[in-house]
Amino acid sequence: MSGAAGVALLLAACTSPATVAPPNGVSTGTLSARPTPAPSGTPAPVLLPVKPTGDPMVVASGLDVPWSILRLPAGGTLISLRDDTSIVELLADGSHRLVTDVSDAVPSGEGGLLGLAFLADTDADGGLGWVYAYFTSTSDNRIERMPLGGKQGTYALGASESVLTGIPKAGNHDGGRIAFGPDGLLYATAGDAGNTDNAQDMASLGGKILRMTPTGAVPTDNPFGTLVYSYGHRNPQGIAWDSTGQLWASEFGQNAWDELNQIVPGSNYGWPVVEGVSDDPRFVSPVHEWPTSEASPSGIAIVGDTIFMASLRGERLWRVVPSTGEVDEWFVNSFGRLRDVVSGPDATLWFVSNNTDGRGEPMSGDDRLYQVEVAP
Repeated sequence: MSGAAGVALLLAACTSPATVAPPNGVSTGTLSARPTPAPSGTPAPVLLPVKPTGDPMVVASGLDVPWSILRLPAGGTLISLRDDTSIVELLADGSHRLVTDVSDAVPSGEGGLLGLAFLADTDADGGLGWVYAYFTSTSDNRIERMPLGGKQGTYALGASESVLTGIPKAGNHDGGRIAFGPDGLLYATAGDAGNTDNAQDMASLGGKILRMTPTGAVPTDNPFGTLVYSYGHRNPQGIAWDSTGQLWASEFGQNAWDELNQIVPGSNYGWPVVEGVSDDPRFVSPVHEWPTSEASPSGIAIVGDTIFMASLRGERLWRVVPSTGEVDEWFVNSFGRLRDVVSGPDATLWFVSNNTDGRGEPMSGDDRLYQVEVAP
């Protein structure tokens, strides 16, 4: 269990909707609690909700359009810089050093060097594993991987090899989040690349959540016999799994509603036919929705079973507790646009601002990586 997850204790599951006043006094509505199947009549345990405690502290500053935070199991942290198309390593004193330039990445609008993921593999050159990168090239969005060598403070990445090509690209809606699930497979969020038809077109990789083997092949149990795991997405940019193995995803809406979705294999999430909650039985509705002015969500993290969601336009960190229905917001307009959030060391949460992305209002020293303690 990670340091942050280590603060979580077991409670009995709650299966009724709830409204809880957030600690900062902002009313945020309700969220229908998700029942958890219990074996042999025993109440299924859920992890005690956690929340930020105290004030965030700056871990690093001077980051140029940071996009993805990758904490490595052997220690140390890599960060992708979207427009600089480089991967940097965070050092103990808060500075950062260049690890590699992703030379085939081409920044344009929302595209560039986006998500990072890691797969441990002692057979990889360097003996540690592979760092995966999702990026925009001259012709598409694609995923490549590079062997990781060295040690904390001196990490190095070897020559890249292709994992997947052909994801539609555009100046916006490029998706870009990648992560390995509890099944050992690689998941990637792909936006509709500004073409709404892509989301419902099963021949297109755009507007989908994709699932693949570590080398980019189609898993035998994928729902359509292709890389498509779910479809009808506009621009999903956050994925994470809870303690039951349930996949969650955040998604940018257009003019009305941003979404937090439970991802069911083979399901259609409605874009562009619907946005937000719908009574159309063809589509899966989000578990929670927000006005686009309050969210524009990107990365999400799950600590215990508490979901944290970084918001760009909303300039805040949302907290969602599916087991109780609790939804509240933190650090509203305190740090500007927030791009990614991950579980940090020793019962902390890390999140990174994105004020240098061309849409924010950067202050001296932006962008910054922050750390805040979390506890029940």
